Amino acid sequence: MIRIRFVSADGGEVREVTAPAGERLLDIAQADGQPLEGTCEGQMACSTCHVIVSPEDFGRLSPASEEEEDMLDLAASATRTSRLACQIWIEDQMDGMTVRIPPEQRNMQGR
Repeated sequence: MIRIRFVSADGGEVREVTAPAGERLLDIAQADGQPLEGTCEGQMACSTCHVIVSPEDFGRLSPASEEEEDMLDLAASATRTSRLACQIWIEDQMDGMTVRIPPEQRNMQGR
């Protein structure tokens, strides 16, 4: 099992969860109750699953595709280490990875 830490937008809460390799970060986050909408259900048609990967862990991820980079341009509060959680598939080398929920998100469902 791979450990992943989720840091709340204000930094006040850190939750560590475990997941098997091969799972999608978006699914893991949603199962843990993290506020990631994922409106397009992983089709890369929105940026509502935007997360900020810790700089120390960012290099462990495979590079973002051009399509993902384009969607990140639409994400609120995007940073150099921003990624879409729907595009991150958990691998063994990601054990201990920390991701932060952005301080601002776009709600595409209008809730």
